[in-house]
Amino acid sequence: MTDHELNEIIEGLCASKAEEFVLLGYDQVTGKDIWDCVNEKYRKSGMPSLHQIVNDILSLKTTQFMNWMTISMYRGTQF
Repeated sequence: MTDHELNEIIEGLCASKAEEFVLLGYDQVTGKDIWDCVNEKYRKSGMPSLHQIVNDILSLKTTQFMNWMTISMYRGTQF
């Protein structure tokens, strides 16, 4: 699998999760926001295997996402 194909898969999953959050009332969430949240834990350990990335994206809960956004705001991180 090429990097381009991997990126397309991840973008699709993140967009799908963002749409789910929009349906739950979180109107401003984008696929990029989802990826930034999930990718945060990979910064220290490196990029995991595809099945772990898919699991992390699809199992992301709104509370986890909102906690990440709150911490990012306190840190002054752009999201």
